[in-house]
Amino acid sequence: MQSSRHHIEAGQIDSNLVLVVDDSRLQRSILRASLKKWGYRVAEVSSGDEALDFCENKQPDLVISDWMMPGMDGIEFCRRFKALDTERFGYFILLTSKSDKSEIAQGLDAGADDFLTKPVSSAELRARLVAGERILNMERELTRKNELVESTLGELKLLYDKIDSDLIEAKQLQQSLVRERFKDFGTAAISLMLQSSGHVGGDLVGYFPINDQEIGLFAIDVSGHGISSALMTARLAGYMSAASKDQNIAIEKGPDGTFYPIAPSEVIAKLNNLVQSEMTTEHYFTLVYATVHLQTGKITAAQAGHPYPLVQRKNGDVEAVGTGGLPVGLVPDARYEQFDVTLQKGDRLIIFSDGVPECMSETGVFFDDENLVNFMRDWKRKRGPNFLDGLLFELDRFAGSRDFSDDISAILLEFEGNSV
Repeated sequence: MQSSRHHIEAGQIDSNLVLVVDDSRLQRSILRASLKKWGYRVAEVSSGDEALDFCENKQPDLVISDWMMPGMDGIEFCRRFKALDTERFGYFILLTSKSDKSEIAQGLDAGADDFLTKPVSSAELRARLVAGERILNMERELTRKNELVESTLGELKLLYDKIDSDLIEAKQLQQSLVRERFKDFGTAAISLMLQSSGHVGGDLVGYFPINDQEIGLFAIDVSGHGISSALMTARLAGYMSAASKDQNIAIEKGPDGTFYPIAPSEVIAKLNNLVQSEMTTEHYFTLVYATVHLQTGKITAAQAGHPYPLVQRKNGDVEAVGTGGLPVGLVPDARYEQFDVTLQKGDRLIIFSDGVPECMSETGVFFDDENLVNFMRDWKRKRGPNFLDGLLFELDRFAGSRDFSDDISAILLEFEGNSV
């Protein structure tokens, strides 16, 4: 056997590096001459051990290795070459005098990509190298595209994380629109529930003082979900601001400086005209707006496509109230009717979005109004936030593993009347 050596020579062009592994110096010389003539860079070693050592330091693109060598044979070298921890793919051609199918299968199992039978034909070698380069080019292109995909995914993740962070902040801001979840006015108490199906949603519930005797309640459900719906609810919240009565479209100031409620039907009609004339949007929304007299329990309300509010009497009986009506933002100059209902001591009113009755179970069944009425009867002794927390828990139990498909919101007004 000839003494081994590492021999690297530059070809005519900076092409693929080919490692020739053969214990025969003559065979290496024949292969080297052909490879150089075709413009390859050539490295040659005389044993599998030397070849493995070479490949651990410099990864060749193509390997031409003899099968039968003393020490580590070509099969073992191929297996260990393919197991090297490298990001690059190396094309492995095994030289053999074997033609038995079981032995060829053994080579394929070890990871060989192609075979050449000794004595090596120059034309056949050239054809196998061209085929190997074609595979290498495809592998490099795939690697490049994978790197591009990974880079793009990394950029998208950074963008998603930024958007996610912004949405979390937006959710906090939207939740801040519902400043107090519970308010006790002495003769009446108000509890609010707002649960978005995503980070942000299109539902909004709230109340505002009108004067010492009256308050306003509103429940809004903007069509769609997500950021655009949430932006619209924020704008609508400004129209019914508790912070500035002068800007609240549901209140007017009298000559004596006292604030008075505008009729709920007029308020909704005014909102409808505002949406039609000032908002460039395809969204519409449903709404219940009501004024409540804290001393008498009289409620005057108007409904615009929102689910019918429910009144629960002290004895547990439940009745639906309302007049229906078109959603806001669909028809110019739409007119809305209003209705009155009076609560007695111990009665309560609940206004809820369609996310409550349309909450869907895993089997595709809706929670519906009947289940809500039954829940109210079963929970008639529960008051305030405890009642709404119980309702949300019941909806979550009903939905099972499903996420809520729509925002869920509700206002609970409980009337206790005067203590004297």
